[in-house]
Amino acid sequence: MLSFDRRLFLLSSLALTAGCGFTPAFAPGGPATRLQNAVTLDDPGDRADYLLVRRFEERLGPAAPARYGLSYSVLMFERGIAISSNNIITRYNVLGSVTYALRDMSTEKVLTSGKVEHFTSYSAEDTTISAQAAKQDAEERLMLIMTDQMITRLTAEAGKLPA
Repeated sequence: MLSFDRRLFLLSSLALTAGCGFTPAFAPGGPATRLQNAVTLDDPGDRADYLLVRRFEERLGPAAPARYGLSYSVLMFERGIAISSNNIITRYNVLGSVTYALRDMSTEKVLTSGKVEHFTSYSAEDTTISAQAAKQDAEERLMLIMTDQMITRLTAEAGKLPA
């Protein structure tokens, strides 16, 4: 009968991954550490912008001092997706996109740019107040998702940024 030995499995896994060349992006000396506490974002103009800036600074920290600048443009709209028998919209999709450009603050040269898109949904069946709260929650979730996507893409590109 063959028995499973976890120690053998772990040691063989370690041996296989030891030479793969994988380095965590945010490890000391990793490429994404260039972004930590080094990116200043454009001032927010509305709630969606504020949510983006807040999440970005939660993940990468506020710029001190700013080496890079991040310009962004948020587009968000909603679309009714469920209609009741009374012809009332009961569910909405909130669709959004963020177009961004990371630039070097000393030269103003754009280092990388891109666009992220996603959607969330909310139910509007209850009272007006609960529907408004659900809409705001959906918008906040959407901005968290898109900001995380943007940070993931910037992290992937961090190795190409000037050291």
